[in-house]
Amino acid sequence: MKDAVMKIANFPCLVMCVVLPVCVLQAEEAKVVTPEVSGARGFGYLNDICKIGPRISGSAGMIKQQQLIVHHFKKLGAQVAEQNFDAPHPLSGEPVRMKNLVISWHPEQKERILLCCHYDTRPFPDQDPRNPRGRFIGANDGASGVALFMEMAHHIKALDVPYGIDMLLFDGEELVFRRGDKYFLGSEYFATEYRDNPPAHKYKYGVLVDMIAGKPLRLYYERNSLKYAPQVTQSVWQAAADKKNRAFVPRARHEVLDDHIPLNEIAKIPTTDLIDFDYRYWHTTADSPRNCSAKSLESVAEVLLYWIQVLPGLNE
Repeated sequence: MKDAVMKIANFPCLVMCVVLPVCVLQAEEAKVVTPEVSGARGFGYLNDICKIGPRISGSAGMIKQQQLIVHHFKKLGAQVAEQNFDAPHPLSGEPVRMKNLVISWHPEQKERILLCCHYDTRPFPDQDPRNPRGRFIGANDGASGVALFMEMAHHIKALDVPYGIDMLLFDGEELVFRRGDKYFLGSEYFATEYRDNPPAHKYKYGVLVDMIAGKPLRLYYERNSLKYAPQVTQSVWQAAADKKNRAFVPRARHEVLDDHIPLNEIAKIPTTDLIDFDYRYWHTTADSPRNCSAKSLESVAEVLLYWIQVLPGLNE
């Protein structure tokens, strides 16, 4: 995550559960299928992404990753659109071409849900105690969300749901070289466009994933998610409880500044953040595939594929 977060993210863990409005999942009314998710295949995608090397916004590595992503999702039947914009490089001021990728299932549907992550990597492992200007490949912080969606894409078509699903990959989340450089370039651009130039469709709910492949995986309620999107947050953790998934811990732990902030504040899309902010290799050279887990990817994919099918109140 971010330097700005470091000031606020490490509150002590609350021992009590957070009381939220009742949000009942509608599993009994839905035709729920249980896809055979492959954590091993998802981990293979994570490895493929990391083999590219750093994927800094505007770099050759990012362009190569974009080609890999577009080919994968189109092959599986998704519609892929690009949202292009320029942002100034924080050091030189020269324009950097940014590209959000929008991967759509059932594009004709006007009511939609949003699954999102960032897919760029930070220029340097600034939290590494020995080599803060070393090579950073962002296996968990960058590749894990993309790999998760690549695996989920094998199963989306099998879901009997009456709404559209968009997977949104944000560029420019971490084009940060110095303290004070701007974060969330892609999500802020997307949210502003959604507000100022409303599309024909409407996003009812959003889920952001960030660092979801660590081991052991622990996903706590994130405090800004509880503030902005309590019912969405509760519904995801209830889905995890239904699946007897212990990686999702229904207690508030961290307050994180992440891509869900523009979605909630600017676009007004109620969005929760799934993030393991206790990942010990955050922003270090050790954020590599060897410190990630196929089981963690499989675990989150199973919960989200179930949640998509039983999420409450979409047509309200």
